[in-house]
Amino acid sequence: MIESKKVAPKRRGGEQLPLALAHEASRGREDLLVSGRMEAALGMVDSWPNWPSPVVVIAGPPGSGKSHLASIWRDASGARAITPDGGSDASATAALGPVIFEDADRVAFSETDLFHVINSVKQNGTGLLITARTWPATWPITLADLRSRLRAATLVEIGEPDEEHLAQLIFKLFSDRQLHVDEKIVDYMVPRIERAFATALEAVERIDRLALSRRSKVTRVLVAEVLSQLAAEGEGETDTGETVSQ
Repeated sequence: MIESKKVAPKRRGGEQLPLALAHEASRGREDLLVSGRMEAALGMVDSWPNWPSPVVVIAGPPGSGKSHLASIWRDASGARAITPDGGSDASATAALGPVIFEDADRVAFSETDLFHVINSVKQNGTGLLITARTWPATWPITLADLRSRLRAATLVEIGEPDEEHLAQLIFKLFSDRQLHVDEKIVDYMVPRIERAFATALEAVERIDRLALSRRSKVTRVLVAEVLSQLAAEGEGETDTGETVSQ
């Protein structure tokens, strides 16, 4: 995908560039936002160790809660994170207990190693949770035996949020940044942004940065400015046929 170039908007007088601070999302079981589109994936995680197959793939868009679910399963199963990249001993780790392979469609991995991991999981009665944005059938896998193993995995999808879940998500994203916003702010945002996890995350990040730069509270005027910028950028990408890679 082609990454569009964006010109940074001019700062108003008195604005300061805020430091880029990492905001760790709350990952406890009680912090998970459950909607109808999340229920199947959560049900699969909660049903451990009575999975229908030893390998489960959870697929969903950016920000949909895949890593949160993986964290919950890690706490419940004692799973260890692996990357079957050819230089690790992932299959031996999988023989000792449950393992997690996150972002499988976004990181480089050895097809042979992943094949051996799956075999190890099956032979030793452990378990493998894979998270990704896309289905394994769309991955550029050339090893026929690995394609066959992945076809036998249990696949669970997380869809984009409905309006109620989007509102809950926005509240949580603000809360993760220690920002307490009025419910009317969230009600204003929901119908004015794309119903997508990644868009909600981008909007909240920009609102936080702008509020910090102006040393301002999160107001409706400030939110409207950010949403207007996002909408303008979206229209520009449509006009030029360019998209921003996720």
